[in-house]
Amino acid sequence: MFACIDLGSNSFHLLIARLENGQHEIVERFSEKVQLGAGLMSNGLIQQDAFERGLECLAHFVSAMDAHPVEHRWAVGTNALRIARNAGDFLKAASELGIDIDVVSGEEEAALVYAGVSSAMSVLPESQLVVDIGGGSTEIVFGHGMQRSAVFSLPIGCVSWRDKWFSELDSEDQAGIEKKLLAAADDARQVFSQVAEQLCEEHWESVRASSGTAKMLSLICSARESGDVTPEGVSIDTLKALQGDVIRTAIDPEFELPGLKSSRRELVLPGWSVLRGFMEALQVETLEFSPAALREGMLYYMREGSLRNEAPLHVLKAS
Repeated sequence: MFACIDLGSNSFHLLIARLENGQHEIVERFSEKVQLGAGLMSNGLIQQDAFERGLECLAHFVSAMDAHPVEHRWAVGTNALRIARNAGDFLKAASELGIDIDVVSGEEEAALVYAGVSSAMSVLPESQLVVDIGGGSTEIVFGHGMQRSAVFSLPIGCVSWRDKWFSELDSEDQAGIEKKLLAAADDARQVFSQVAEQLCEEHWESVRASSGTAKMLSLICSARESGDVTPEGVSIDTLKALQGDVIRTAIDPEFELPGLKSSRRELVLPGWSVLRGFMEALQVETLEFSPAALREGMLYYMREGSLRNEAPLHVLKAS
């Protein structure tokens, strides 16, 4: 059995799977909102409360893995553990719990996301653009089938954008919130424009978005368009039409935006602004939501590593 531990800047995830006849079966999934990257922009440190939440979550993961005959485990740290000045302290504390963490580069994270999205598809398009908006970074990959052609990792995410633009809001100042929201979206568009210039000559048949922000906004868009709560995707027109309701979540605590879970409420403004910036910068009219993401990519490389008798990180670095 395999255990994949994804330590994101917003959430920690655990996936436990069984491999049979070359196919994997998901046995357990766990996800906890840790927000390891909260406040990181202020002083470059993982804050003490986030540090403790992270270790408590890892202890829960250890208990969950102990309940299964896990033979192979792999823990991957992403943006928060790449940039925090006290990341070494967290890695040491995690190791004492029995979890050794590989901190991957942004490009390696993007490769894992792309492998996860692609390996989960029954039929691969000839060309696709994959985007993963995380808590502290966004990964963008253009590729053909399983092969990556262009890989980017940008320092923009729903938690970092919340801390930058929405840490202090006056719920009675609707005009001020709207101004901040549009400024945050424009700031995001400028960040993504850096890679748009390099991708402008590429042609993709489809765009797929993975992870929490994409799922959150796909649910909201589906509820808006059809009343359904299945996360299918996002259109730029529906996203723009949601602007008023997104602002209302910040000024009216009683307002319930259809499709939005209460646990994600604080991230809807930054998530909306980041995704809008991405779609406008790359001129994306519609995108599909992918339920598979980095964890499934980890599983893909763990399986490849077990076949080659190599560590999955070595296989990833060689790909």
